[in-house]
Amino acid sequence: MPTVKPIPDGFHTITPHLVVKGAAKAIDFYKAAFGAEELSRHAMPDGSIMHALLKIGDSMLMLNDEFPQMGAKGPTSIGGTSVTLNLYVQDADKSWARATKAGATVKMPIADMFWGDRYGKVKDPFGHEWSIATKIRDMTPEEMEEAQKAAFAQQPGR
Repeated sequence: MPTVKPIPDGFHTITPHLVVKGAAKAIDFYKAAFGAEELSRHAMPDGSIMHALLKIGDSMLMLNDEFPQMGAKGPTSIGGTSVTLNLYVQDADKSWARATKAGATVKMPIADMFWGDRYGKVKDPFGHEWSIATKIRDMTPEEMEEAQKAAFAQQPGR
């Protein structure tokens, strides 16, 4: 008798599952902005998306439409999000340009950061926030601490 894998192929231990107002449009946006590949889509009789599975890079992303009657509301309905989805990519600037061209709005301009990443944050049209990063420098814990001290010393009011 075959054994079922407890973690399906292609999945990692943690998989984001987003609730969005307008899941079909969100899927199109994630394809344009982040190069997502749509693996599956399951619709309700009214056409709303009950479950969709996308792949971005080597990671899975699940999403569905809002179902307020079940407590499933997206960021635009609850007034924001406290979560940022981090994308590590080969070329942060290229990915940044693609995302903003597709309609993401800038939350934090892309720049070289003290922790060794080229990093910036965007907000998608559905209220979810994404950081886009490329590691540009490996650092020891001591180097990181010194870089952090220097970065915060340069900020006004500190």
